[in-house]
Amino acid sequence: MELKDKIRSIPDYPETGVIFRDITTLLKDADGLVEAVDQMQKKLEGLEFDLILGPESRGFIFGMPIAYNLKKGFIPIRKKGKLPAEVVSKEYSLEYGTSTIEMHKDAVQPGQKVVIVDDLLATGGTAKALVEMVEEIGAEVVSLNFLIELDFLKGRDVLDGYKVETVIHY
Repeated sequence: MELKDKIRSIPDYPETGVIFRDITTLLKDADGLVEAVDQMQKKLEGLEFDLILGPESRGFIFGMPIAYNLKKGFIPIRKKGKLPAEVVSKEYSLEYGTSTIEMHKDAVQPGQKVVIVDDLLATGGTAKALVEMVEEIGAEVVSLNFLIELDFLKGRDVLDGYKVETVIHY
């Protein structure tokens, strides 16, 4: 199955010159969704780790079923102000400003090995912030796994030195 065929491309969104890769068409296709999760999960074969971290919201979509299938814990990474207990935070740069991500302070323990799962690797800003947050706790990121990578934005370069896996390249 060619997963690219299941993803809708929307020209000039959110601004002129940008081609938005819309995964909602993949998500509504049962076979496509299963294949996407299976292909992402396959990239983790033989890798030893304790937890999967997924940033909201699409990291939840792909991270949860992989965690469930592999019998691993799942840690939701949220936008600022969404978690009820004590948190650790990381501010990072976006194209038009900054944002902050958070996770519960007790979610990851020093020495644990984690995998980060998300739908898209673009510029690498969010992924790099996740890595820094995990490492500040004393845990280790053993892999970053994405459904899609926009190669021309060179997000992989920001993650130099880390294992980065993607299923679909644009």
